[in-house]
Amino acid sequence: MPLTQPEIRRLETRYRTLVAQIASLESISQGSVMPHPPRAWRWTRKVVGKTVSRGLTPARADKMKRAIANQRTLDQIIDEMREITQKLIMLSPETLPSRTLKNRPKPRLS
Repeated sequence: MPLTQPEIRRLETRYRTLVAQIASLESISQGSVMPHPPRAWRWTRKVVGKTVSRGLTPARADKMKRAIANQRTLDQIIDEMREITQKLIMLSPETLPSRTLKNRPKPRLS
């Protein structure tokens, strides 16, 4: 069943809200941060199909944890944006052009 105009406006508003949320993310990174005794941290991620690890200070570990959390938030936002886009494309009523193709004037060749 096609979307109603209020539903379309609601989805478009939600989409704009998600775009603003993306703009508010400060840093993003993939991987994970785990404690590595004594008093150290390890950042692990995949690079070209291989697992790579690097030691971090506690301060850098905190920053990296926030960046990884932001990446996960970004992934969720993009998933929702994708769903909204698909709904808008597939469920919005199609508008017909004012003239059909056979009523269109033929282009003139000079």
